[in-house]
Amino acid sequence: MRGACFKAKSNRLVERNNVLERYKERARRNLLGEIGEQKRRQRTADVESVFAHIKSNRNFNRFTNKGIEKAELELRLHALAHNLRKKSAKERALFTKTINS
Repeated sequence: MRGACFKAKSNRLVERNNVLERYKERARRNLLGEIGEQKRRQRTADVESVFAHIKSNRNFNRFTNKGIEKAELELRLHALAHNLRKKSAKERALFTKTINS
């Protein structure tokens, strides 16, 4: 049965990187700990939806400016536009609610 699956002439050599394993274990402990769970919950509420909205609904897939400073400025402008739209939508909803009451 081994010959049907394994075509190499010699046995494989599998090595483990112990340093990498320690880093993975530390990351796993940090992510699964109480603070890690809290930060992961907070991240989904804070930024993930904003980036998805900017990328999907505003058709933003790459920066048009070169350089870190210019790209940072461009991202800040996108964030500002996103926040202004949210504020405008809330004010419209409040205004509509006031008129209908």
